Order: sequence, then C-alpha cells, then structure tokens
Amino acid sequence: MEHYAPHPSSQFEGFYSKFDLESGAHIALIICSVPKAKTRPHMVSFTYYPKTSSPIFQREEFVDSIERNTTDPKTNAFELRIPGIGYMATHANGTTSYRLNAPEWTFEADSTSVTQWRIDKSTPEGWMINLPFPLHWHVHSTCSPCTFSLSIPPLGDQHPEVDRKGRGHIHQEKNWANSFPDAHMWVQAFDVQEMKGVCLAGGKIMGQTAYMLGYRSNDLVLDFVPPFSVSYLNIPWLSPFMSVDINWEERSFSISVSDYVNKLELKAQAPKGTGWFGLASPFPDGHRPNFCQESFIATIDVKIYESEGWLPWQGWRQIKEERFENASLEFAGGYYPERGESKEE
Repeated sequence: MEHYAPHPSSQFEGFYSKFDLESGAHIALIICSVPKAKTRPHMVSFTYYPKTSSPIFQREEFVDSIERNTTDPKTNAFELRIPGIGYMATHANGTTSYRLNAPEWTFEADSTSVTQWRIDKSTPEGWMINLPFPLHWHVHSTCSPCTFSLSIPPLGDQHPEVDRKGRGHIHQEKNWANSFPDAHMWVQAFDVQEMKGVCLAGGKIMGQTAYMLGYRSNDLVLDFVPPFSVSYLNIPWLSPFMSVDINWEERSFSISVSDYVNKLELKAQAPKGTGWFGLASPFPDGHRPNFCQESFIATIDVKIYESEGWLPWQGWRQIKEERFENASLEFAGGYYPERGESKEE
C-alpha cells in the first residue's frame, strides 16, 4: 500500500475510485489536491452514471482544504479528510471506507477486499515508480467488492431504488507528481463474472508518447510497459513495438503493442453525443474544468497473439479475443479538442 498512501511532497495528488454497481450503474469519485495552487486547489468530484447513461448527476466541489494523513506508518494506512464533507480512509489491510455528505448528495461505501495489480507486482510501473517522472500512475485495486449507500435528492424518482443501497465493485487508482500530462488516454473494464479485465493509461510525457497496459484473465496475465509501449519521437521505424490511433471525432482509440512473446491489439469506442461527462484536471495553477471527457458505455475489443518464434518475421498466432461492454474510455488534454471552460463561463 506504499504507493497508494499520500505523497505530501508532490505538487498534486489525485485519488480516483470508479464504482460498478450491480444494477449496471457507475459512480466516479475523485479526491484531488494541488496544495500550492491559487485557484481551485482542492476538489471532490462526484459523478453518478445510471445504467441508461442518462441523466448523469455530477457535482465538482471545490473545497478550501483536503487533509492527507497517514494513520499507521507501518502499514501506510491513511485518511483523506474534507472539512464539512467527510473522509475516505484506507485501512491497514488495504480496504477502503468512504463517508461523504455534500449539500446535494450523500455517499457511503466500504470495500471488503483488494485485488492488486499483480501478485508479484503491486503497481503498473514496477521498478519505474522510483524514478523522478513528471507523473506517476498507480492502481491500488482492479476489482474490490464493496457495499454502498447513496442519496441524491435532486434526482427524485430518476434515482432508482436499486441504486440507493446495495453491492458493487471498485476500481481504485491514483496519480501524483508535477501535473497531468498535456494529453492522455485512459481505458478500463472488468468482467466480474469471468474475472477478466483490461486497464490502460498513457499519452504524451517527456516529449514521447508512452502507455502502460495490463490484461487479466484466469489463464493469462500480461503487462506492456516502456521500453516496448513507447512511440519514440512518434516515428514508426523508431517504435516497432507500438502503434496508436486516437480519434476524438469518432470517439475511438486503438493501440497495438507487443514485446518478444505477446502482442495485444485493443480498440475502444463509445457513442457520440450521449453518455459523456467532463472532469477537471490538476495543473500547477489549480484544477482546470472540463479537461477530460469520460464515457462508461464504451465497447472494448481485445485480440491477443503469441509469437510463433523469436524472430520478428516469424509472425503471430492469435490466442484470445475478448469484448468488454459498458467499459470506460477517457480522452483528456490535447486529445480532447473541446477542452476548457466555455465562453459563457
């Protein structure tokens, strides 16, 4: 739990929790701080996303402070306390409790276990997490069972009874360091019934384009990280292991990435014009509204191949093909051309 715990010296730190409810609805909860920013330094973002993807209820609470406290140095248990709203607390065993009461919504949840990134690798970055990158990405749990209760009075009857109290699963991650990248993508899905999933994050960083990607199933565990999942100077012949296609107009994202043993091809796409919601992103000057767009009704298609030999021209043999529905797809920064506050604002 070392990497999930607070990093007090970081210029920004954001905790993202995505809840998949049994009904098919979702909740996105972000608790994020840019302590030295003069404008919007602290944010609690809450988004309720029903199964039908409408109506989406969202509130971004820009608060005066968020206290990040380590409660047990031995286990790295910690609390994020938001005066006037409540707290998120991660316990010694890695499980998490949420107790949040805002003016127009109330949310409580408790996870009952943790599914870490990999048994032998607790974070997507692996050993690279110790390097002084301008941004770090850590996944605390890919699928934590949880209980929850939720109240959203402004929705009235549009908030179905099944989404007011029940069970679900949480995907938990965080970012920290200097600021968000100028452009990034995020893709995530997990099938609880078959215990398989995929998670990806990356974009423009340190003058290159780089991604980290993990695929999980009962019989196959794959990670793709730099130096394989990098597009050096965006020149194809310098980047034989990865190619990426990002198309905001079509709301689609594709990546092909390989190492010496496996290759994975992923395509994520979500409907245009419906089911999208904006999120603020942390930068040194504070949280900039509408710098991300997310959908929770994306479709992700994955094909996985195995090398037929050690030489590049010996080709690939397909060993798996998967489809994930009601998945997550995010365009952010330079990949989202309509970013930023509207002129009316």
